[in-house]
Amino acid sequence: MMKHLQATTTLHNGVEMPWFGLGVFKVEEGEELEQAVASAIKNGYRSIDTAAIYGNEAGVGRGIKLGLQQAGISREQLFVTSKVWNADLGYEETLAAYKASLDKLGLDYLDLYLIHWPVEGKFAEAWRALETIYKEEKVRAIGISNFQVHHIEHLMKTAKIKPMINQVEYHPRLTQEELRAYCAQNGIQLEAWSPLMQGQLLDHPLLREIADSYNKSVAQVILRWDLQNGVVTIPKSTKETRIIANADVFDFELSAEDMARISGLNENHRVGPDPDNFDF
Repeated sequence: MMKHLQATTTLHNGVEMPWFGLGVFKVEEGEELEQAVASAIKNGYRSIDTAAIYGNEAGVGRGIKLGLQQAGISREQLFVTSKVWNADLGYEETLAAYKASLDKLGLDYLDLYLIHWPVEGKFAEAWRALETIYKEEKVRAIGISNFQVHHIEHLMKTAKIKPMINQVEYHPRLTQEELRAYCAQNGIQLEAWSPLMQGQLLDHPLLREIADSYNKSVAQVILRWDLQNGVVTIPKSTKETRIIANADVFDFELSAEDMARISGLNENHRVGPDPDNFDF
């Protein structure tokens, strides 16, 4: 299934998306960002995830350009994701936001465009805009982020096209079993943001014990757990050594017992905002 860094999952519309990618949340514009994106591509990553609110799309675009040159590959071999921010949710606003993201990234199209947060009363119109962009073949796939089951059900009352992706906070302390099962049943691919819980799990004794038994790092074990649960993952790093190490998860497999032990750490604990209770 996932034998190497460029292995893909097939979304319900037939588009192939890499299981593994680079996230750039909280990485500011500048040399560090550009080099991180370029080195990820040079070292075999084929998926890059950003968002309008990160304020770094222009730098990501420059990093992509540099990375494509260094790796000697074409734009078509890359999978690029961005997200529409809450302030731009609305039919015309979302259409404009998509164009603005493309302009900043310096790209002709995105592979995936997501609604960043389920703002009540606004996400249905934004989704209609995403459907328009998709039907016009300006984006290869569309999806949502931070949507709970009830948000998805609400969306589906008016949606003509089912989301291909739901990107949510997902890590061993927040396993989202109900949501994961629901998305699997409905052909919506789950994707993890903050898979390493912003570094808070790297000293966990159980995870360290499991990692030692496989001769791997805690980060590698968590990222492997994501993949074996059928969850696309996009760990963030700006250091080339860490970018390479994070992706070194395709040469081992966690046992069913260890998978269960890791899942057993769940406490429904979030490091990010609660999708049912946010005010931005």
